[in-house]
Amino acid sequence: METKVLTAHVPLPLAEKVDQIAARLERSRGWIVKQALTAWVDQEEERRRLTLEALADVDASRVIEQHAVQVWADSLDSDKPLPLPL
Repeated sequence: METKVLTAHVPLPLAEKVDQIAARLERSRGWIVKQALTAWVDQEEERRRLTLEALADVDASRVIEQHAVQVWADSLDSDKPLPLPL
């Protein structure tokens, strides 16, 4: 697999935490950063997918009125919570 070096300035406390984790796991600093960056990219891709899915629902008028959601949410503190609004 080809690789590319990325350079980033990070706050010293964060760099120290990365070094501590690397030492504890007996892994390189680069391995730790690669794992963290991979997880963040995956999270951002999922966030984008969910956003596009939600926008498609809005475009197709598959929405629930805010008032209905608020009534349902308020009922969650009661002895008899309402079913999810549809």
